[in-house]
Amino acid sequence: MEALIDQLKSLALTEALPFILKAVGALVLWFAGRTVIVGFQRVLNLALQKRQLDATLIRYIESLFVGSLTILLLLAILGMMGVETTSFAALLAAAGIAIGTAWSGLLSNFAAGVFLLVLRPFRVGDEISAGGATGIVQEIGLFATTIDTGDNLRISVGNGRMFGDNIINFTHHPYRKVTIRVPLMHGVDVATMIRALEERMAVVPGVQEQPAPSVEVVEFTAAGPVLGVGAFCKSTQAGPTQAALFQAVAEFLLASGYAVPLPAAPQPIAKAS
Repeated sequence: MEALIDQLKSLALTEALPFILKAVGALVLWFAGRTVIVGFQRVLNLALQKRQLDATLIRYIESLFVGSLTILLLLAILGMMGVETTSFAALLAAAGIAIGTAWSGLLSNFAAGVFLLVLRPFRVGDEISAGGATGIVQEIGLFATTIDTGDNLRISVGNGRMFGDNIINFTHHPYRKVTIRVPLMHGVDVATMIRALEERMAVVPGVQEQPAPSVEVVEFTAAGPVLGVGAFCKSTQAGPTQAALFQAVAEFLLASGYAVPLPAAPQPIAKAS
């Protein structure tokens, strides 16, 4: 029994104690390394902001450097634990085809992110519609673009899908046009209605004087003509301006005794006698 206890003590001193010391050292190295990385990220952010770089480029560079430093930190921890990191390189080389296939999506997203930064179809803060999502761009990351929707949802879309889809940038230009449709009944004085609506649209909050608002016939239906009421506004104020246009048109039509045109009744088909 005493011999067994002596063997256990010897095993603890020769095997367990060094492992515990390595594990404690690895934890200390991890927390110290993360502290250094966070500090480096803050310094890098301040340095890039002093150079007045674009916010999109700043966040992308931060993600790239933080990810690289974290990988180096993990390799250092593995080396401290006695794991031969060179074996991992040999393993990656042997399984290169399988890893390349598994990471093809990530690599394509990474490459697409680089092209998004170089070509700049949109920036952080722009309102866009791409990859099945519509909202304000919060970040262009290494592999995905983060978008906040109008109903306060956060969507992350892969850069590959984002770059491969049609990208609609609503805030690229300083102003944009919003249009609403107003159906009329046959017999209405269209010319008088157009002039009155143009005067009313000119005083709607958010509508720009130049280019001037426009009202024109855009379609003829069985019930009557359809007017298209269009006005230009600041790109960032498109939603409130369109709501103000709807309210102004509704008030105008109510004051003018507007009646909703009814759909035309289907004509009976005459039967051959």
